[in-house]
Amino acid sequence: MARRTSGGEPAPDGRSGSDGQDRASTRDRILDISLELFIEQGYDKTSLREIAERLGYSKAAVYYHFPSKEDILMALHMRLHQVLEQALAGLAGEESTPDTWARLLDAFIDQMLANRQVFLLYERNRAAFEQIHEKGHEGNHQDLEEQLRQVLADPAIALRARVRIACAFGAIASGVILSGDAFTAVPSDELGALLRDAVKDLLA
Repeated sequence: MARRTSGGEPAPDGRSGSDGQDRASTRDRILDISLELFIEQGYDKTSLREIAERLGYSKAAVYYHFPSKEDILMALHMRLHQVLEQALAGLAGEESTPDTWARLLDAFIDQMLANRQVFLLYERNRAAFEQIHEKGHEGNHQDLEEQLRQVLADPAIALRARVRIACAFGAIASGVILSGDAFTAVPSDELGALLRDAVKDLLA
């Protein structure tokens, strides 16, 4: 059984088994609640105390998993990295062909839509994310972007197809990220269908 803090909330020790599962569950719950609050009232205006209160935990329990509010923001930001990492991983071990890219882009849409709230967080708290980049995180972005550029430079695929693939990536990103609040009221399944139509037109 997972250990508990004095306030009754879980404070797992990270060992394998149920304790490790509880720790991951608690960590994800802290991130999800923080995401809600950062979107509702802004990163700068949200305190760790408010996050703990929304969770029903003590502030010490939140500190157990995240030493600072910035650590929470970084963990949420890494969810965005995982989207591109998963997309690039979809090409691993497969021949780079237009059909492979079509499947990858389809999965990319699902991954982007699953993280719609995190992208909305980014749009509403750009200044906070810029501070993360200023502290040396920008190199991670450059590495991912370079991987994508290398894949798109593959001469095994016709230039026309590579340009259309690049445009398709841009269309998906625009539909989910650059649109900001424009499509927040559109259900994910409906937006996903429209994005797939756009990608299909670009790749045709």
